[in-house]
Amino acid sequence: MNLQHTKGLNTNVLKVIAIVAMVVDHTAIWLVPDENTLHIILHAFGRLAAPIMCYLIAEGYFYTSNVNKYIKRLFIFALISHFPFVMFLGLEWWQATSVIWTLLMGLIALAVSQKTDISILIRIGVIILCCLLAYTADWNYIGVLWILFFGIFRGRFKLQMLSYGLIGGLLYIIPGLYNLGYESIFRFGILLVIPLFALYNGTHGRKSKLIKWGFYIFYPLHLLLLYLFRYIIFD
Repeated sequence: MNLQHTKGLNTNVLKVIAIVAMVVDHTAIWLVPDENTLHIILHAFGRLAAPIMCYLIAEGYFYTSNVNKYIKRLFIFALISHFPFVMFLGLEWWQATSVIWTLLMGLIALAVSQKTDISILIRIGVIILCCLLAYTADWNYIGVLWILFFGIFRGRFKLQMLSYGLIGGLLYIIPGLYNLGYESIFRFGILLVIPLFALYNGTHGRKSKLIKWGFYIFYPLHLLLLYLFRYIIFD
């Protein structure tokens, strides 16, 4: 047995970390006041969720046997997750949508980027369109670009992390500091995920239908539960 492939973190472990970070982040929105040290710590930890999701979408593209089914599955759960997302955040239905839509757009952008039978101009045009379509989604074009470059530089870790850091720094951290100042310092939390990616061993872990569908179901379900607690039970 090659121990190189048994040590480190597999896909399932990364999914669990993302789920925990996501729940902590969303719960903190409700329970922890802004401009508070605990607020910064919890939201910094919460920054692990989206990058891990994006990374696993890029990995999933290369592992899936049917990318069209993968796209269809994300589309269905993007629709399912939309109303739980806007309800929990107290938004109008047309103002924003969930990160699942961003993941869908990122997957499409990556899939198109790999089609060498399509001209480079068309591929770039579709990628730009995916970024535009993700504009009002959680993590918007930042997530789309992360997925794209995680996929393009797959197998070249330093280039993956360099592109990840540049996109996150230029499009997320710096604008946050400029517009919000100290309040946005938690955005540096996106850098905490780099050691986790370094420990990723490229394996999937134990497979089962529960694990396969668990995350998709958990995402809208946890938002619905948080909505019930936030606005109905404890209102």
